[in-house]
Amino acid sequence: MSAGETGQGARTEQAGADDAGQRIDNYLLRVLRGVPRTRVYRLLRKGEVRVNGGRVKPAYRLQEGDRVRLPPVRTDRHPDGRLPPAALERLRDSVLYEDERCLVIDKPPGLAVHAGSGLAAGVIDGMRELRPDLGGLELVHRLDRDTSGCLLLARGRPALRALQQELREGGFEKTYAALLIGHWAGPETTVDLALRRDVLSSGERMVRPDATGKSARSHFRRLGGSDRLTLAEVVIETGRTHQIRVHAATLGHPVLGDSKYGDASAARAALGRKAPRLYLHAWRLAFTGAAGRVTVESPLPDEFRTLAGGPQ
Repeated sequence: MSAGETGQGARTEQAGADDAGQRIDNYLLRVLRGVPRTRVYRLLRKGEVRVNGGRVKPAYRLQEGDRVRLPPVRTDRHPDGRLPPAALERLRDSVLYEDERCLVIDKPPGLAVHAGSGLAAGVIDGMRELRPDLGGLELVHRLDRDTSGCLLLARGRPALRALQQELREGGFEKTYAALLIGHWAGPETTVDLALRRDVLSSGERMVRPDATGKSARSHFRRLGGSDRLTLAEVVIETGRTHQIRVHAATLGHPVLGDSKYGDASAARAALGRKAPRLYLHAWRLAFTGAAGRVTVESPLPDEFRTLAGGPQ
């Protein structure tokens, strides 16, 4: 399959066996890398993307042999789709686990997982460049650009479909570490609060609590801290956009460094300076690997414990 273009004319692609079952919106985000998500959905809404000559909704699942008309679009992606050398170096030794089905990498904070508006490339592009021997690497799930830790990649479309099915059925166990602003006494609580995602006119994604939204459950447990900051373990049952960040904010203790849902003045007061990053880390990930159940852990960055007040 072609991976996007900046040319003048429309083109038609035929869905292959590896594309069967994939939602058309996710397919477009893959083949039109560098096109903003909002633009992709606008193409579908206006009927500029056609499948077998007709309009389709974002939830349409491709079948092998489907003919997909792709309109001419201009992307923000550099023609070679490469990460800068410094970013590639950050990924070079990032593999935490690998088998014939998948690999888990330790994603650095500050790197987007895929190309997007204003971004030439992402982590997935860097890993494809670093590991051409694997072929067909695909993102199973996503992490926010400023979140670090365990990120699962599938080796080929069949593995991707199986792992994403497991993810949809709740078969993954996801544990995060978060530094929360202020003294949260805990010792533990469950936030069960539905979330609704909105896209502002600027294209920025925002999430807010809304009973009409999608269900979301997060389990918070205090690990330690001080009167300024709290180190918490967060286990999520669902994987909604910005789920932990919004749920933490509803507790009155937003994640340190969260410029979207947090409090910059409170963060500066707690840290004594501007937070250099979002202090949210994908700590452990459990799923089904090639040989059975696997649990992978990304080492907790030292600064999480140090800022929270010492060893926990």
